[in-house]
Amino acid sequence: MSTPRRFFTDSITGGEVYLEGEEFVHAKTVLRVEEGSEIVLLDGSGKEYAAIVAKLEKHRLLAHITGVNEGDKEPKAHLYLLCGALKGDKTELIVQKATELGVSKIGVFSSEYCSAYFNENKLERLRKVAREAAKQCLRSRAPEIVYFDGLESALKSAEYCRDKLFACEFLDGSRGNIGGITGECALVVGSEGGFSEREFAMAEKLGFTGISLGKRILRAETAAIALCALAAYALGELG
Repeated sequence: MSTPRRFFTDSITGGEVYLEGEEFVHAKTVLRVEEGSEIVLLDGSGKEYAAIVAKLEKHRLLAHITGVNEGDKEPKAHLYLLCGALKGDKTELIVQKATELGVSKIGVFSSEYCSAYFNENKLERLRKVAREAAKQCLRSRAPEIVYFDGLESALKSAEYCRDKLFACEFLDGSRGNIGGITGECALVVGSEGGFSEREFAMAEKLGFTGISLGKRILRAETAAIALCALAAYALGELG
């Protein structure tokens, strides 16, 4: 038996819900959802609402809620990924894979050596990628996606995190132990140009610990995905 298709919608307050917009178009034209189909609705609260499609209209569908439960695929640990904006669709790849690995929040920033252009349309695209990835891996929430026009404001946004790791390609070795993280954790990876000495010094001043990802120079997207995987494993999310 196939898993019921999953769709994000606005807050659910009653026994009937209308699915509209892009999610409806995807349901009707791509997934071919029909009246009587079983679906799951997600409102971003962590709850999953089992539902039956009661009526298909031209621009929306009506679903009857049949049950509700807490999603069991959400991470227990809080991972906050901060990554430099990348050229092309590479940032989308990071968002997709970080979502699958259980990251709770993703901040994209511009830094000294960053040459990627970023705007509101790209931010909304990343949010859509996060929602699609969350549905694919059976999460109940999509990570929050935010943008910072400078590295300092991005780093300060992680002030609440207990562990703060700053991946830096010019370090001879790690100054901290990623295997020793225990709670809310911020992970920082730069853009294609990496970080300057000044930016690393600023990160240390703000409580971040520099780490190395090995003797080989990784592409920025590889570094971000690898760091998320290592942190998720250390926190027991991949065990």
